[in-house]
Amino acid sequence: MLSAFARAFQTPDLRKKLLFTLGIMVLFRLGSHIPVPGVDFQAVNACVKETKNSGLFGLVNLFSGGALLQLTIFALGIMPYITASIILQLLTVVIPRLEALKKEGQAGTAKITQYTRYLTIALAVLQGTGIVATASSGALFSGCPYANQIVPDTGVFRIAVMVLTMTAGTTVIMWLGELITDRGIGNGMSLLIFTSIAAQFPSSMWAIKQSGTIGDGWVEFLSVVAVGIIVVMLVIFVEQAQRRIPVQYAKRMIGRRAFGGTSTYIPLKVNQAGVIPVIFASSLLYIPALVVQLTNSQASWAVWIRTNFVKGDHPIYMATYFLLIVFFAFFYVAISFNPEEVADNMKKYGGFIPGIRAGRPTAEYLNYVLTRITWPGSLYLGLIALIPMIALVAFGQQTNFPFGGTSVLIVVGVGLETVKQIESQLQQRNYEGFLR
Repeated sequence: MLSAFARAFQTPDLRKKLLFTLGIMVLFRLGSHIPVPGVDFQAVNACVKETKNSGLFGLVNLFSGGALLQLTIFALGIMPYITASIILQLLTVVIPRLEALKKEGQAGTAKITQYTRYLTIALAVLQGTGIVATASSGALFSGCPYANQIVPDTGVFRIAVMVLTMTAGTTVIMWLGELITDRGIGNGMSLLIFTSIAAQFPSSMWAIKQSGTIGDGWVEFLSVVAVGIIVVMLVIFVEQAQRRIPVQYAKRMIGRRAFGGTSTYIPLKVNQAGVIPVIFASSLLYIPALVVQLTNSQASWAVWIRTNFVKGDHPIYMATYFLLIVFFAFFYVAISFNPEEVADNMKKYGGFIPGIRAGRPTAEYLNYVLTRITWPGSLYLGLIALIPMIALVAFGQQTNFPFGGTSVLIVVGVGLETVKQIESQLQQRNYEGFLR
């Protein structure tokens, strides 16, 4: 593998793409440390050290590489773009106009991408307003004595400048991601998410070592490393697993030439939904606790939510989180893969599954197989997502545990896709790839 990387850097055009991608990543990380105008950065650092907890904003803070809680120009990170992409993907199933654009090929995809950009900016304004309002009220860092000093000037002009700066930062991130996609290696948005998450690994690992009590913290540190290796191996194994359904195309004679007669397969991944169910479940569980925190209600329902839905180590929270992930895994697979559409396309081009009649029986068979491989995929997602919560009980630190949940799923998934793209470009130049 190291020799393959060396050959990649020896190839001039591939080396240029790799260096360009690395340069954009460095620029992205630099922007994650520039504070927003109007923020008392010393008070922010004091609150980050005081609380040592990302609280309700853990998911957004994860995707921003820790920039959210430091209130930098890239505080919102790539989360508005992810949300906009998910919303557009869901609306494609509901709105016929978007479904027609999706079927138009490259022109329709470009139009949907443009809609995604507009929605990203709108969501960035909404999220930026919410974050600034939360920071101004002192609710961003619960329990910090300096929380009310983070935004000294709460005037309308100052708040508007902060929101516009965060929105502009999200727009710049979106532009940087598209630059990587066009001129670099891999998917730009995915690589920026990868950079945000991977940047927190060293500090999280060192925090576990410092907070450890056995063997000056080295026992806990090595235990987390061992668990991390096992989790990464499991994620790689499941992410690569797929059910290949064979498809045979009938041979057709047009004039004197024969067309078709080829064999291929439909790859159905075990984890067909990816990391989307974890994001959906996390976002849904944040809503009740966020409402209670912002309203500061003392009613019985608010007390029950504070007791059961704020701390990740509570059994009710863990069970609800697990069930939501399983539900959203089936929900997302149902809207992203249409067996009837696949069966109709196969029938249109003369394709069939050996032993299965074309048309409705093919759609029923695809639905049968997809439902059964989604079960292990959804259970796998739920177990992986529960690892940080189990770490909270075992090590007493949930946010400092790096090898669990969304982070490993994204890091491993993006890493595998990027390696495959580098490998394909190496093979086009008659070099051996990473997999021998």
